[in-house]
Amino acid sequence: MGVQKYDFWLKAGLLNSLVLFLLASCQVKQEEAVAIKTTYKTNKASTVKKIKEIQGVPIDLKEIKKRGKLVALTGFSYTSYFIYKGSPLGYQYELLKLLAKELDVKLEIVVIKDISTVVDALNSGEGDIIAESIPITKGWDRNADFTIPCNSTRQVLVQKLPDGWEKMTAYEREKKLIRNPADLIGKKVYVRKNSAFYNRLLHLSDEIGGNIDIVEVSGETGTEELIKKVATGEIKYTVADEQMALFNKSWFPAIDVSTPISLSQRTAWVVRESSPQLRLAINSWIAKMKQTPEWYAIYNKYFKDRKTVEGMVNCSRIATCGNKICPYDDLIIQEAKKIGWDWRLLTSIIYQESRFNPKARSWAGAVGLMQLMPKTAAYFGVTNPENPLESLKGGTSYLKWLDDYWKAKVPDKKERIKFVLASYNVGQGHVADAQRLAKEYGKNPLKWENNVAFCLLMKSKEKYANDPVVRFGYCRGEEPVQYVEEILNRYTHYKDLIKEDIYLASR
Repeated sequence: MGVQKYDFWLKAGLLNSLVLFLLASCQVKQEEAVAIKTTYKTNKASTVKKIKEIQGVPIDLKEIKKRGKLVALTGFSYTSYFIYKGSPLGYQYELLKLLAKELDVKLEIVVIKDISTVVDALNSGEGDIIAESIPITKGWDRNADFTIPCNSTRQVLVQKLPDGWEKMTAYEREKKLIRNPADLIGKKVYVRKNSAFYNRLLHLSDEIGGNIDIVEVSGETGTEELIKKVATGEIKYTVADEQMALFNKSWFPAIDVSTPISLSQRTAWVVRESSPQLRLAINSWIAKMKQTPEWYAIYNKYFKDRKTVEGMVNCSRIATCGNKICPYDDLIIQEAKKIGWDWRLLTSIIYQESRFNPKARSWAGAVGLMQLMPKTAAYFGVTNPENPLESLKGGTSYLKWLDDYWKAKVPDKKERIKFVLASYNVGQGHVADAQRLAKEYGKNPLKWENNVAFCLLMKSKEKYANDPVVRFGYCRGEEPVQYVEEILNRYTHYKDLIKEDIYLASR
């Protein structure tokens, strides 16, 4: 018995030493981590914790499919993810939508606030994939794996064109710009903390035999923000990948982005080391998509089609431009306050109803920003539904009326909002029918998804439309159910991109 006990502790001690050695090296491979997990039994909780620290939470494709959504970490920029005319867009976002469709899951976007901590966020399970154009470098050691390359780019210096550049000849402009990277010796160049740009400048300093004064800014400062600071003269130099630099050149014509500081680099997405099956699935999808015109059409849309770029840049409805969603933000905030609603939710409804067109008219006769039917408009005192303020006042009064109607029937505020939205679309009578059907057929009448929403869909079938508890007859339920889902999804995008307290504080 004593020998067995000694043998046990000897093995445990050796395994402890092995784990500590691997942790110190921070280079545990997938197969090694699995071996530790399966053989080290004496302190399972501690070992699993260490494995998670090394290679991330054990969430792979199977778990992602089971929960039904892919969570992507990406930035808030024109090339990643942004709101345009009320809808989410962006190069990375459009690719992610296609990937989620391929995996047969929903897509959830988590906006990266601090790029320097994004790998930690990935490994802690806040997201499943980093969807940014990250250069593939040999020395990458961030406890995460690259997918196969998505594209290639190179890093360029972003500098301001000289004052009066419009009237200068090309030769005169060139004399005042840095074209030889060696001329950066002693110059201050601002880049994000822990970014590939910082590492490239370090190597460049060695290559040119002199120190570049590299100024690291917070990881929360986006590359586009630094480009803007160059354009306004606040700083002299920054570095960006060429794709993003060219895109921003349309926005800031007074910058120059023609000086490369690196060779062409392959870029890719990043996943956890603990998600090998997800990585395989993504790699397979990328390889397949690269054989299709759609892949290149999306790329060209954001990086080569100058008309598309300029159209997005010049549109005042881009959320990143002054934190605006639409031209009526101030009025929406004003009316949303009166009924105690989040203005971004109200904005999502308005986009769904009219695409922010105050003169919009539906086939059924609804008019204005909030698409009020004539009787509803008259009931709430709207005399000119094409007037944005009148339409907003009438629409918010109607929403308040619906909220009061459902308050006693659905006490939970988060659930109640879904009933209110569906009622705004199809009328509270049909939604009340669905609630009664839910109760009759053993569903939860206080829950929307898979319960009342399911029964509203069933109202398009004769059996349910003729049920004795149904008072308002047939209803094509697909429209209101989809209406609720789309508004709430868009509302999530708006909340990600525009923080209410920050926006209101800036007014």
